Amino acid sequence: MKKGLLILVAASIGLTFLIAVAADWPQWRGPQRNGISTETGLLKEWPNGGPKLLWQVKDIGEGYSTPAVVGSRMFLLSNRGLDDEFVQALSVKDGKPLWTTHIGKVGNPDQKPSYPMARSTPTVDGGMLYALGSDGDLVCMEASTGRLHWQESLRKEFGGQPGIWAYAESPLIDGDALVVTPGGAQATIVALNKKNGTVLWKSAVPGGDPAGYASAIVIHAAGRKQYVQFLDKGVVGVDAKTGRFLWRYAEPGKGPANMPTPISRDGYVYASASRTGGGLVQLKPEGDGVAAEQVYYTRGLPYSVGGAVLLNDYLYGTTNEGLVAAEFLTGKVEWQAESIGGGSIAYADGDLYIHGENGDMALVEATPDGYREKGRFTLPDQPKHRDAMEKAWAYPVVANGRLYIRDLGTLWCYDIKD
Repeated sequence: MKKGLLILVAASIGLTFLIAVAADWPQWRGPQRNGISTETGLLKEWPNGGPKLLWQVKDIGEGYSTPAVVGSRMFLLSNRGLDDEFVQALSVKDGKPLWTTHIGKVGNPDQKPSYPMARSTPTVDGGMLYALGSDGDLVCMEASTGRLHWQESLRKEFGGQPGIWAYAESPLIDGDALVVTPGGAQATIVALNKKNGTVLWKSAVPGGDPAGYASAIVIHAAGRKQYVQFLDKGVVGVDAKTGRFLWRYAEPGKGPANMPTPISRDGYVYASASRTGGGLVQLKPEGDGVAAEQVYYTRGLPYSVGGAVLLNDYLYGTTNEGLVAAEFLTGKVEWQAESIGGGSIAYADGDLYIHGENGDMALVEATPDGYREKGRFTLPDQPKHRDAMEKAWAYPVVANGRLYIRDLGTLWCYDIKD
């Protein structure tokens, strides 16, 4: 018994980096998929030139994937050329590679505008990692070694239909279920057993939407647990237990690129699409289903690729013109500022971290009282984009006192601990 106990303890010590804690960032948009970190004790202002740069690596492969960070390791997707898309683990200490596992090829290489690259952020759950390649290759692997446990193709297994720019979704883990969006008429959204990939249910959403580029969230509204996803033709909700289609909100789906992950609280869901506006619906029981009643749809609200965060009663996010603060329940704009233009956003310890599409970083106080910038800097030695339309689209990550920023094949790590 003592020997067995010692082995168990040793194994537990060896796997501590796989067990997500509050300061980790184990999946897309953080612990709760809302862009919010609960970490405290961070710098309240940045010095000229930005916080201390701990390291920069420039050979991680191409892609727009942001890292998932758990303990001493980070995980992300990349590609080298069009035939090798892979998941990799890097050390948070210095960014050096620990393992790399090939999962497939880059999806839709003839897309227009043409940006064929890895897109998804891995999801770390316990000792396992789940990732979706841009061609629909869904994988489950050991986070410690990269060894594959199971793999499925959304295209082949479910008749999946991605959008023009291929698959970009980051898999959702909810208990024993893995939720992902093949798109198309046969299985628009599916839930799989995360342990072996077997099908729990398939949801054939009316209209057979192609997949969008957002990632699903879990909500409780109108007396039901639901999965909410932004598809090609709008935002939908399905029953979490059965996959039964419940409701659709089409207005945000009229934009050219359905990318930002929806935001939900207290039975309300906010969604927006690139270069359009933002809309809010309230979900209410209706017979044995759910009704989605529009509260507002307004231009000028956060709509950029970089998403938004909801803090107290206010939304913060960017448009092409800059940063916006707006009241969640009314859509009333409290203030707007040019800041660093459009960008991706995260929140921690009272402040907004904005990775501008122009390659700048800004720290802004999260307050509806006005725009209060607390530092900005230009990321050094940035990669060259292929044309004027391609931007720095990767989201910033705040984890364990560090700020991680990716742009194509480059990754920066900054010390932001106070």
